[in-house]
Amino acid sequence: MPNHKSFAGRRVCVVTITLLLMTGLAVHAQTADSSAQKPLQQADSTAHAVAQAPDKYLSQVTAKSRKMEQQVDKRSQKALDQLSRQEKKMQAKMAKIDSAAAKNIFSKSIDSLGSLKARLQGKAGKYNPAALGANYNGYLDTLQNSLSFLKGAKGLTSGAEGKLNSSLQSVQDLQSRLQQAEKIKAYIRERREQLKEQLAQYAGFGKDLQNINKEAYYYSQQLKEYKDLLKDKKKAEQKALETLKKLPAYNDFLQKHSQLASLFNLSGGAGADVAQSLEGLQTRNQVEQLIQQRLGGGGPDARAAVSQQMSQAREQFDQLKSKFPDVDNAADMPDFKPNEMKTKSFLQRLEFGGNMQFQRSSQYFPTTSDIAGQVAYKFHKNGSAGLGAAYKLGMGTGFNDIRFSSQGMGLRSFLDWKLKGTFFANGGFEENYNTNFQNVGQLGNISNWQGSALLGISKKYKINSKLKGNIILLYDFLYNQHVPRTDPIKLRLGYNF
Repeated sequence: MPNHKSFAGRRVCVVTITLLLMTGLAVHAQTADSSAQKPLQQADSTAHAVAQAPDKYLSQVTAKSRKMEQQVDKRSQKALDQLSRQEKKMQAKMAKIDSAAAKNIFSKSIDSLGSLKARLQGKAGKYNPAALGANYNGYLDTLQNSLSFLKGAKGLTSGAEGKLNSSLQSVQDLQSRLQQAEKIKAYIRERREQLKEQLAQYAGFGKDLQNINKEAYYYSQQLKEYKDLLKDKKKAEQKALETLKKLPAYNDFLQKHSQLASLFNLSGGAGADVAQSLEGLQTRNQVEQLIQQRLGGGGPDARAAVSQQMSQAREQFDQLKSKFPDVDNAADMPDFKPNEMKTKSFLQRLEFGGNMQFQRSSQYFPTTSDIAGQVAYKFHKNGSAGLGAAYKLGMGTGFNDIRFSSQGMGLRSFLDWKLKGTFFANGGFEENYNTNFQNVGQLGNISNWQGSALLGISKKYKINSKLKGNIILLYDFLYNQHVPRTDPIKLRLGYNF
């Protein structure tokens, strides 16, 4: 008789194998289906990102790039004009000493400056993405790659493609101008060193060389200022970049087409290709081993001496860096005390703010409140001067008699100078109209105006990234002349943007 247990066992085994095969085929089909859908999902995400890039974003990028390009052109033109005038002045001075030397030293350079100015007035030329170093700007690199990625997306309308092309072209033009400006900066730096060497044997050119050094320094700082202003993203631009960074396809695009990727030749892929691209570069451990081998013959004393020298050099470098934090090249180190505000525009030097002052009364309740608005011009990193106007608001006579009324106005001038840390000396002159008025014509009555000469101290503090607060304590030296006599001590609470 057949063995029923053995037969039943074989049936169970066959059924189990069949189910496993069916399950494997189903999983494989599902994986293949999801793999096939992945490019479609990425394409849908890219199309969604294109739709999320509004006209406002493209308009902001185009306008900011073109405005910055104009500013770079204007400042570069100014630097070349200044250097050209200075060299012509030095040539005329040298001609009185040695006419042949004047021709040999300055004629060729003046012609080169004229050529640079003519080139600056034309088109910027083609942007060279391989030129990194000081020319590299991470923000512009990201901006250009984001526009290039959107340009390569499918399903773009002719209008959207035209706006993308315009924005991309404006960014590339700006990058070309910045590269051109870096070349001008390098030329001025080299020319300055040449003149120092060529004029070393002649006396009377020290001030002229210092003027060239000043122009080179301020030109370099102005370019840095422009690059920092580029990083100020507006709301539409910030939102568009955040949307793109969430896309894997965009991140892959950056790894293949960014300037940093081209520096290490990473555009070919990852894995073995990346390892091959980095082949030959020394690691930190290899450098440390090399230093140990070189110093090994001298014993532990040699290593200690080198370590001490390195520490001293690092301390000196930190000191220089603290004095000139914006200098990124030793050749740009100024031989004068620079004015940090020289590279700021007029609008960038303005500080808007206001303050409030309560008039003390015999009761706890204040009788009037001076609400003032002011604008200050920052003429030095430590000092500012400005004008302001105040409105005197009456608030009644007590808690049981609160009523608001117009009690006059005031005109102010002030000067603010940093003493130490967050403490400032503050002073100025004021004229206050302490009578209720119904129309502007009444303000012409001079007898109702009272002058004040104020001097005191202020404490400034940070509220947030865009708002600063201050507390000002002032003494009025003309309070005895006021009728009725006013309080000589004035306490004001204010803020600045």
